[in-house]
Amino acid sequence: MPKKIRHIRSKLFLWYKKNQRPLPWRETDDPYRIWVSEVMLQQTQVNTVLPFYRAFFPEFPNVKSLAQADITDVLKVWEGMGYYARARNLHRAAMTVVEKYDGKIPDNWHDFRKLPGVGDYIASAVLSIAFHEPHAVVDGNVKRVMARLLQIDAPVNKSASYKIFKEACETLLDRKHPGMFNQAIMELGALICKPRNPNCGTCPLQSFCRAYQCQTLDEYPKRIKKPPTPEYHIAVGVVFKNTRVLITRRKLEGLLGGLWEFPGGKVRNGESAEVACVREIREEVNICVEVNSFLTRVKHAYTHFKIYADVFCCNYLTGNVKLNGPIDYLWIKLQDIDRYPFPKANHKFIPLLKQMKL
Repeated sequence: MPKKIRHIRSKLFLWYKKNQRPLPWRETDDPYRIWVSEVMLQQTQVNTVLPFYRAFFPEFPNVKSLAQADITDVLKVWEGMGYYARARNLHRAAMTVVEKYDGKIPDNWHDFRKLPGVGDYIASAVLSIAFHEPHAVVDGNVKRVMARLLQIDAPVNKSASYKIFKEACETLLDRKHPGMFNQAIMELGALICKPRNPNCGTCPLQSFCRAYQCQTLDEYPKRIKKPPTPEYHIAVGVVFKNTRVLITRRKLEGLLGGLWEFPGGKVRNGESAEVACVREIREEVNICVEVNSFLTRVKHAYTHFKIYADVFCCNYLTGNVKLNGPIDYLWIKLQDIDRYPFPKANHKFIPLLKQMKL
């Protein structure tokens, strides 16, 4: 077995050195930049991350500048990438690094793992790549490679399976070059051992792959079937008061925390979207409005649910804003809307608002 493991590592490294993508976070040994890249790459594909990664550092070139930034500015740079808890946690973690570690990112598991937003994957990736600490990463790409390579029957989307994959990865890990090994096996999953139609003909580990040898590639990785994704009908109101529109800010914790949005909420059974819009605005911000016109319908998918939102232009009638849910509000001019970070679903109709002549 030790000899076979050495062959696997050797073939993997040779392939990686020849075929790795030229990505900006692979061109630095700065722990801060490596850390930011790994946070961004959670739940998000490389091509999506690249422009956000490049835009991040002119604004926040080091951990101190990030720690001193306003969270709204951080969310604005993150706007459109989704999973905003990552940005909020990274911001909080940067403040901890500055306050507790004098701006130096911890190079050990005990301290780094305790930072906000740092789970086992982030800790393993950053410590192995930036500090050469021997920790094996386990992400979606890695689990897929390992499931096929070793014919692991544990479902990859079951939390209890993590320990099984972690132990397998720790066994294969090259402890002298942990960062390179981790990046190589993740790259193999991204470029060769794909979810569908893996490129087995060019895989450096083909001769070691049990699923390939047994012709059971289609059976791996194993997954538990998930129930259908629920879909919700939402009503959203763009409330006009003279030349300004009302926007509200979500609580800092939870889904889309800290972002600005137009008020609205779920349409109840038997309720029209127009009635729901007026009701939700009254309940959320304590003002009375009337629907003036239908703007558009937008659809958007989140991780665990989908929405279709009917968006209405509304006229302010009476009342003073009192918040029930949001933590802040503003009456803004439409030409100033780009100053504020909004969820992607709102961005699907904001261009229509910009075209309106008030």
